[in-house]
Amino acid sequence: MLNLRKPMKQYYSETEAAHSLCISLEALHELLDKHVFNDGLTRPAVLEFTHAELLLLSVWAEPERGANVVSMPARV
Repeated sequence: MLNLRKPMKQYYSETEAAHSLCISLEALHELLDKHVFNDGLTRPAVLEFTHAELLLLSVWAEPERGANVVSMPARV
């Protein structure tokens, strides 16, 4: 049987992630700085994302869709 589904990639580059989220690369960096790299560490120069990480980023990219998601407290 022919499988017509496009195979899921294991990792996505920053450019691919931004494109799949329909946001700019700068907007992706803002999301990452606000929600992930908020403990004083700097964002690495090169990042790769899994499909699950893209799903979480999509919730942060569209706040109205993520209104029922509990935010994690900022790390101290």
